[in-house]
Amino acid sequence: MCKNFGENNNATMKQTTTLGHSTLNVNRIGLGCMGMSEFYGSFSKEESINTLHKAIHLGVNFLDTADMYGSGANEQLLGEAFNGRWDDIILATKFAVMRGPKGEFLGLSGQPEYIKKACDQSLQNLKTEAIDLYYMHRQDPKMEIEEIVGTMADLVKEGKVKYIGLSEVDPDTLRRAHAVHPITALQTEYSLWSREPEQELFDVCKELGITFVAYSPLGRGFLTGAIKSRADLEEGDFRLSNPRFTDEAIKENLKFIEAVNRIAQNKGVSKAQVALAWVLSQNDEITTIPGTRKVHRLEENLGAFNVELTQSELADIDEQMPSETVGGRY
Repeated sequence: MCKNFGENNNATMKQTTTLGHSTLNVNRIGLGCMGMSEFYGSFSKEESINTLHKAIHLGVNFLDTADMYGSGANEQLLGEAFNGRWDDIILATKFAVMRGPKGEFLGLSGQPEYIKKACDQSLQNLKTEAIDLYYMHRQDPKMEIEEIVGTMADLVKEGKVKYIGLSEVDPDTLRRAHAVHPITALQTEYSLWSREPEQELFDVCKELGITFVAYSPLGRGFLTGAIKSRADLEEGDFRLSNPRFTDEAIKENLKFIEAVNRIAQNKGVSKAQVALAWVLSQNDEITTIPGTRKVHRLEENLGAFNVELTQSELADIDEQMPSETVGGRY
């Protein structure tokens, strides 16, 4: 699938990887679709579908959604965009976060009957017969991981799901889950300002043969340098309620941009491309899913394949990064 990235034909970085414990060969820069339906301000269905189609044309074959994005609207968008074309795409979606009829958040569920119902609804929304990669979005604290994964394994046996993944779990939970059924991917936030997975999760994923999928690799857009104050965010953007996007936090966190900007200027590339290249350089098998609604940002993100960071540059980034990020992730 990943044959042609326009100006990226002479890419210096490995462009694809096989998701652990699967036969799924994915583009290492996929596409997160969350913002096409909710959370990041205004959006256009027409623009989103155009970007989705362009992504496939450019060779991107790994798309990420969830049943809670837009309360099912995001899955329905993908279903409309790719009905009858799923053979060209490796699709990941998620369950566990419950939404009400008005979009209200109702908590988490890992109950077997809920998981099965959620899977059936996702299949209907997406207009597909099987989900390539089905994640537990967050763990229901009332349910043991063994029972949750056991139910997910039943969906594999039924042919509704091909492979299973988890999101935002600790190393012990990951080990326990993998003992029940092979876990193909672990999705967790990871970027220059969210480096917690380096402490243990990377090693456990390598040990168990699980692919690490990094979401928000651009720090929810902050590491692109486009957000210098809260005035840069639209009304209704969820980042306005995020602890890392208070006035004080933005002022302090701009320090993350300084080293990235210096390298970007020296190389004649964008800050986003440096931030993505940094994520990909941390592990040959890591895959990342930056989100965008715009074709020019999609093309910019794929340009990260052409950015080769030297050991000196990587060391400079590590040395210049602040010791901590101001504000919690949520």
